[in-house]
Amino acid sequence: MHKSPSATTNFDVLVVGGGPSGATAANTLSRAGFSVALLSRPGRIKPCGGAVPPRLIKDFDIPEHLIEAKANCARMVSPAGVEVDMPIEGGYVGMVDREQFDEWLRERACSSGTTRIDGFFTAIDDSDDICTAHYVPCDARGAKQKTEPRTLTARYVIGADGANSAVGKKTIPGADRIPFVAAYHEIVKSKLEDGFDPARCDVYYQGRISPDFYGWVFPHGDVTSIGVGSAVKGFKLRDATSRLRDASGFNSAQTIRREGAPIPLKVLKRWDNGRNVILTGDAAGVVAPASGEGIYYAMLCGRQVATAVAECLQEKSPAALKSARKNFMKECGRVFFILRIMQTFWYRSDRLREKFVHICKDKDVQQLTWEAYMNKALVRRKPMAHVRIFFKDMAHLVGMAPTK
Repeated sequence: MHKSPSATTNFDVLVVGGGPSGATAANTLSRAGFSVALLSRPGRIKPCGGAVPPRLIKDFDIPEHLIEAKANCARMVSPAGVEVDMPIEGGYVGMVDREQFDEWLRERACSSGTTRIDGFFTAIDDSDDICTAHYVPCDARGAKQKTEPRTLTARYVIGADGANSAVGKKTIPGADRIPFVAAYHEIVKSKLEDGFDPARCDVYYQGRISPDFYGWVFPHGDVTSIGVGSAVKGFKLRDATSRLRDASGFNSAQTIRREGAPIPLKVLKRWDNGRNVILTGDAAGVVAPASGEGIYYAMLCGRQVATAVAECLQEKSPAALKSARKNFMKECGRVFFILRIMQTFWYRSDRLREKFVHICKDKDVQQLTWEAYMNKALVRRKPMAHVRIFFKDMAHLVGMAPTK
């Protein structure tokens, strides 16, 4: 339910930020019987390809109507324009519209008992047993109202306010130095001709599109997300997106909206202040390297952070806050480590990107990649497939494998 921003109320937990991680944390805590406030800005939509694995849909009870499309293939495009299709056997990649998806998650939290407050977070006092958060009320479009800042108090605060987390910068050492990729995308009308495949995601590994990351063309039914990410300062994302629209045949498509935001590149070493504040989602840096995938990891992190906060409330001790990061890294740390190595090496130059796309032709690579993606875990079986991939990778590294 929405609460009048003129009211000041004490809560067990205040969640700042209503994206997938914050909304999941709020829903988890409300269902556990705690009083929760969700402070978020209306109208905020993060630039995102919107890809979600089947495991997310299952683990977080996502209804079918939120899945705008189901991709059964990914097309990798090399610097030289070589196209490599990676079909998905026995599964799919779900595509969601973040505008609809995030709002549904927030409303679900409200239906579980969360009090939703539209506002812009400005400051926090976390020095006492009770946190005092300051905010400016927003209107339905997310614009700040011309009024004095107001306050909310809570025993614990969860910062779910993105890679440039204001909560993190004010309370967690190191949160102001998180490395990130700048992401930008344009939502356009899907084209219905020229070989457009509404069940295929295209990924461009080309230096002219992104010198250190990639560009994407992800169909969402009636609309398509076309975007680019890069950590290179001064790289013009809008120009690169325009080039990507030309390359993918969307140069004349109607533009619905444009969005930009930072995407973190590394998990923070510390998520909590040791007392009453903890970060989650992008604020904690839980975005997969190389792929930039964040929705599943954000929601998993939100649930684990909520579980840790619930334990703190029940035991009347903040010691359990550290368990959230520990549990997340136990489940996802190895995957993130491998993906970081892959990004660090293969994304360095167009010469290496060409080799990387060529590797994607391999059936063993395709099968293990999709199994790991859909199940969100490294595939431990089929050891001979891993051995074959290892030797093929080594051949590419030393220049003994063809790229055509």
